[in-house]
Amino acid sequence: VLGSAAGGGFPQWNCNCPNCDGYRQGSKRVRARTQSSITVSADQDNWVLFNASPDILQQIRSFPSLQPARSLRDTAIRAVFLIDAQIDHTTGLYMLREHRQPLELWCHALVREDLMSGNPLLKVLDHYCGVNWHDVPLADAGFAMDGVPGLHFTALPLISNAPPYSPHRDHPQPGDNVGVTITDSASGKRLFYAPGLGQMEPPVWAAMQAADCVLVDGTLWTDDEMITLGASKKTSRAMGHLPQSGPGGMLEWLDQLPASTRKVLIHINNTNPILDEDSAQRQELTRRGIEVSFDGMEIDL
Repeated sequence: VLGSAAGGGFPQWNCNCPNCDGYRQGSKRVRARTQSSITVSADQDNWVLFNASPDILQQIRSFPSLQPARSLRDTAIRAVFLIDAQIDHTTGLYMLREHRQPLELWCHALVREDLMSGNPLLKVLDHYCGVNWHDVPLADAGFAMDGVPGLHFTALPLISNAPPYSPHRDHPQPGDNVGVTITDSASGKRLFYAPGLGQMEPPVWAAMQAADCVLVDGTLWTDDEMITLGASKKTSRAMGHLPQSGPGGMLEWLDQLPASTRKVLIHINNTNPILDEDSAQRQELTRRGIEVSFDGMEIDL
């Protein structure tokens, strides 16, 4: 886990919610977090970067395996996989512009469309390293990536929300946001990754049940969290994130998974009380066997 926070990171630069203020004052047992991103590998040499957050340079520095130093200009990042076109998942591509070859970029065609028009990031990169775009198929057969041995990927559409600059904002289309099952070809072990999940659907639930570990949306504790704090006028679900608590919330779903499934929350908003390690909400997660991801967390399957 390179970054475990939602957009804005934690503490957020302009936020004085109880968590952010508690971090600055040293009055809460919380730890800083960068914006959501993970990297995966089967051989510890060739890595896939999932989402390129604005904090990517800090994240690379924190994880030496991504800089093996085999030559003057080098990286162990073989490919970048974007699950959506959100700013907090794509801005880091600008920071990778010094790459000596075009970036091997995997995303759905709708994500590429948003990054060519509403936020023309890919057009800008064409003036630097450029990208080799690979369309992410939404098919049960899944796909492999050249240069990434030992891993197989299966993507499925999620009901979430497209970025504000997308023509699909508030009218999501299949492919705007995807979850992905990452399978180790040798062991058959599976990780299901979905940092943005607004509604549980049968294919998503089936993927979660089949996984050895789920790394899923932990953005907000309650549906009205942002409204109650005065930070937003939108509910969690309206923003494309299933709240953890309440009827039909993430906790109810995670409780139904097999006891052997490792359950981890990621993409945690700065307002979420689970960031406070002494909070009642955090204790409830511990009681339910649910982990809260943190920057630097390693998951071995």
